[in-house]
Amino acid sequence: MSKYKAVIGLEMHCELKSNSKVFSSAKNSYDEVANVNVRPVDMAFPGTLPVVNKECIQKALKMSMVLNCKQPKYMYFDRKNYYYPDLPKGFQITQMHDPVGIDGHITIECNGYDKEVLIHDIHLEEDAASLDHYFDVSLIDYNRAGVPLLELVTEPCLNSAEEAVAFLETMRRIYQYCDVSEADTKKGQIRCDVNVSILAPDDKELGTKVEIKNINSFGNVYDAIVYEIKRQSELKNAGRYDEVMQETRRFDEESGTTIFMRSKVDAIDYKYFVEPNIPKYKIDENWLEEIRKTIPVLPRERKIKYINELGLSEYDATIIVKEKDYADYFEECINLGMDAKTAANWLTVQIIAYLSKHDIELKDFYLKPIYLKQIIDELGKGTISSKQAKEIFFKALEEEKEPKNFISKDNAQISDQKVIEDIINKILLDNSKQVAEYKNGKTNLFDYFVGQVMKETRGKANPVVTKEILKDKLDN
Repeated sequence: MSKYKAVIGLEMHCELKSNSKVFSSAKNSYDEVANVNVRPVDMAFPGTLPVVNKECIQKALKMSMVLNCKQPKYMYFDRKNYYYPDLPKGFQITQMHDPVGIDGHITIECNGYDKEVLIHDIHLEEDAASLDHYFDVSLIDYNRAGVPLLELVTEPCLNSAEEAVAFLETMRRIYQYCDVSEADTKKGQIRCDVNVSILAPDDKELGTKVEIKNINSFGNVYDAIVYEIKRQSELKNAGRYDEVMQETRRFDEESGTTIFMRSKVDAIDYKYFVEPNIPKYKIDENWLEEIRKTIPVLPRERKIKYINELGLSEYDATIIVKEKDYADYFEECINLGMDAKTAANWLTVQIIAYLSKHDIELKDFYLKPIYLKQIIDELGKGTISSKQAKEIFFKALEEEKEPKNFISKDNAQISDQKVIEDIINKILLDNSKQVAEYKNGKTNLFDYFVGQVMKETRGKANPVVTKEILKDKLDN
């Protein structure tokens, strides 16, 4: 075990969901075809001016509230000046001096304990274009230029790779629940910069910070932090303190290591100043209140409700709130009057397994809650057995027909006690030798009698009723 304590800060970038980009009318949509969602302002053509997308401002303020931040009195933007091929204007429109949120906090769960994460700020900015690097050339795709981007900066308050990933997963869910972003890492909608330093137990100040840039998956965030803690610890253990420098590194997936990019002896001077082409305006308190009312019940609160009010296990509740679609499906089941534990069991076992096997999303799943209710209702009445319920479930999905089309008298479960009792009496009469052996202590024959009843009824006898009647007759 390392004698050092890790101190980690995160910079999480998340692309917002909106019809158009943050400062232009270009379509804001993921597209694999390069340079199709572009307007002159995205390319920085002379004479073009930015126009603020109100929806993006609204979503940024909503996230500021969710993170318990302070909102500014006035909304304005700043210019961050630097040159890079993916930045056609030579500057980025961002928020430096008065962002949409500062001094926030949020509680996350990690390995069974709660952790409060302090938020330094959250700000709205435009994304840069993307560079595609090939063997002998680099190409620029301007589809991403001007896409609305929320950058969330934590304080250096996380202490392990597990806590860092738990925070990122929590935020991804919150973005989705609030309908602020799809937050899809596969589409590059979430990227992360990680700052890692280590300190010995007797250290009074934070260690030298190393930044790891543009990590595009949570798994890579975890691996990068674990490696960087190990690298810095080994250097300090060997007495090579001067080699733990303030620098920027990148994570290499193939080797699982971080690789030096550039040193950061001096902070880059971006020469920030207020963006002159976007007028400063006051944020109306009534508008803030309207935005606050749109904040939904978030995953953590839903999980607590499912456990305390609906009686779900922590395991089931955790799985259900993991994806907004799962939680919405479950709540629709509850609103239709289904038993919470039964609905949760079908969702977490049958439905999620089916989605995974067929690689589809819940929104494309044919068996909507109203159809699932048809199966659960008949199962509850004893009309069908649990085995038949599963068969009907898959049959309905296969043919995309309502489950009620596969529930008939021919496949209905036999639950009538008089009918089952008559069948059992005949079986016991025909198997007098086995009855005598059972009464003489060979109790494992009980399953034999159950099997005979099922054979006689072609599996339609209600197993619970069958066992009750059999036990009563054999024991008495």
